[in-house]
Amino acid sequence: MKVLLCPLSSGGFLHPATAAALELHRRGHDVTLFAAGAAGRAAAAAGIAVLPAATEREPYAFDVSRWFRDGESQYRVVRDAARALRPDVVVTSVLCPGALLAAEVLDLPVVVLGLTCHLWPYAGPAVNGDAADSDADSDAEDRRWRLAETLKHHQALRDRLGLRTPQPNDRAGQLIGRAFLLRGHPGLELPGAVLPRGVRHVGPLWWEPSSDDDPPSAGASPHSADDALADHLDRVGKPLVYVHLGRTFGGESLWRWIDAAFTGTGHQAVVELARTSTRAPAPGSDVVTVRRPRMGDLLARAEAVVSNGTSAPVLGALLHARPLLLRPNGGEQRLLGAACLRAGVAAELPVHPAPGDAVSRAVGDVRLRAAARTLGTALAQAKSATAAAQEIEEAAS
Repeated sequence: MKVLLCPLSSGGFLHPATAAALELHRRGHDVTLFAAGAAGRAAAAAGIAVLPAATEREPYAFDVSRWFRDGESQYRVVRDAARALRPDVVVTSVLCPGALLAAEVLDLPVVVLGLTCHLWPYAGPAVNGDAADSDADSDAEDRRWRLAETLKHHQALRDRLGLRTPQPNDRAGQLIGRAFLLRGHPGLELPGAVLPRGVRHVGPLWWEPSSDDDPPSAGASPHSADDALADHLDRVGKPLVYVHLGRTFGGESLWRWIDAAFTGTGHQAVVELARTSTRAPAPGSDVVTVRRPRMGDLLARAEAVVSNGTSAPVLGALLHARPLLLRPNGGEQRLLGAACLRAGVAAELPVHPAPGDAVSRAVGDVRLRAAARTLGTALAQAKSATAAAQEIEEAAS
């Protein structure tokens, strides 16, 4: 079987696709992956054909920050690669309208790698009878809005490309493909939720590059940056909290809380800047900022995880049985944050800084830690790469 994987280039999308690509390659399939950076190097080392995710001619085809602006570019890149490679199936990320439409035009089955929980309306009742409340109603409205917005951008790209519009009852299905694979667990969905046809949970598809996959630096060993960070954390000596920043979507940054929580308190923090702008920690705070392609080593060392509520840090925290402190803003953050609160694996991060209090409560909350351990164990036992590969094989056949 020939498989073409076209994920967005941000690690939260590329790394799960890399996990699926490696498993498909292990099963003997002919796999091609659009990738860059450490994921591309690791895939190439395993024997997978790697295509550049960004070229001089099409630099933004798989840029997540421009997913609704550069659909035509993505469409051209995926269409041309599929025409050349003649794959049996295309695998892409959610928020990839260009890849979906290229597969549709070439009459190829497509599998979509989703996020942690379902962000669009459920096919059946969202809650069980008497469990319905205002929070559920608000959640349902949010889901309908997200689907309408996604379809709006999808239709706009159809119009620009001059493609026919599907029948109204097929509109949501065009976003799902033959299979839409969620990387979470049913315990993160609303009680009584019935997923739409084709949407299923496969588990986290957790993959990260090792330090061996890092590009060599002139005059430095491949592990020197990691070693320097570990040495610094050892010298400070305080228990670690891992903080992963997400986009603010116009909301409040976590920085005011971070500065207060780790200045003169009993914890230190490593703050992953991810796709946010660089910002220096407050003078005297026990905070280090980083941009790294992996977080697993820090999660293993941390006592708790602070995040806005995006998939990668939430899944990483659960897989390492770490309690979560969340303050969502936009994107997937609100629905995933609400899911984590319902599941009892997270507490809400207070808006107003309370030095050390929130961290100490999360670390000392036995029920929070137990729930994180239980759900994390279920995610780890999902054999997600195998499950995803089987879904992709089934779609191709």
